Amino acid sequence: MPNAGAVAAVVIAVVAMSLNFSIHKIEEGHVGVYYRGGALLSSTSGPGYHIMLPFITSVKSVQTTLQTDEVKNVPCGTSGGVMIYFDRVEVVNILSPDHVHATVKDYTTDYDKILIFNKVHHELNQFCSSHSLQEVYIEQFDKIDENLKLALQTDLTKMAPGLIVQAVRVTKPKIPEAIRRNYEAMEAEKTKLLVAIQKQKVIEKEAETERKKAIIEAEKHKEVSKIQFDQKVMEKETLKKMSEIEDLTELAKQKARADAEFYTAQKQSEANKLKLTPEYIELVKYQSIATNTKLYFGTDIPSMFFETKSDASADSVKFVAASKPPQDSEPSSKKSGGNR
Repeated sequence: MPNAGAVAAVVIAVVAMSLNFSIHKIEEGHVGVYYRGGALLSSTSGPGYHIMLPFITSVKSVQTTLQTDEVKNVPCGTSGGVMIYFDRVEVVNILSPDHVHATVKDYTTDYDKILIFNKVHHELNQFCSSHSLQEVYIEQFDKIDENLKLALQTDLTKMAPGLIVQAVRVTKPKIPEAIRRNYEAMEAEKTKLLVAIQKQKVIEKEAETERKKAIIEAEKHKEVSKIQFDQKVMEKETLKKMSEIEDLTELAKQKARADAEFYTAQKQSEANKLKLTPEYIELVKYQSIATNTKLYFGTDIPSMFFETKSDASADSVKFVAASKPPQDSEPSSKKSGGNR
């Protein structure tokens, strides 16, 4: 019986150990690949608990989410022979779950060392060897990230189609101390130049602002002057129109007055024509004689003072009133007063 208990204990221990080595867990974002006797099996497993043959089969977990591989201290020689070092190069990549088995089969589970780490060294040395220190450190440094990403992805598309490079970040390379101080001095001078340029731009902007303010002020005065001028012109035109209206009114009044006077004179003339009968003329003549204070008699009275009738005799004359006596002859007889 003691032997049976020992055997049972051994069996239980073996079963426990077998279960311990056969049951395994795959984390989320990973794919499990299996080896048996050093050979990669065709089966893979997803996240969760799985069972395998203990001691014979082994499992390795391959990440299928975004991961960042850091390549550190990459040496690089420029075309001018200066040795520089990139302190850190970060490559963000992701492996498709569908291509895990093929990638592991070709490059093992450490595929990133072959496909990424070694490739980064190669591409950076290719870039540095064809460019000068000035280009690598200053002029084209901003293009290194994109150029390295493009070179890596081009090769990975052929070698490992399921491995995709999302981004590449390259730190500033380390250069010899003496050259670095020269670059720092140069950057300091550039900074001073930029500061001077910015000051100049500020001064130019201030001058431009003052010029625009002056232009705006001048335009404002111009508009005000134009408005005042237009106002004066309108006032003058209004006065001119008022004067023209007054002139037309006065002309109409004078015309109406002249028409009235013409009409009065016309009617007066027509009335006089009607009044100038022989009887009326004879009456006026005698009335005029009656109002005179002097009468002249005789045959030698000038013709301007009397009329001679054609059917009367030379001695028979009609006396005419005069306002003054004749100057060239004396009358034959004269009598004052109203006597004949």
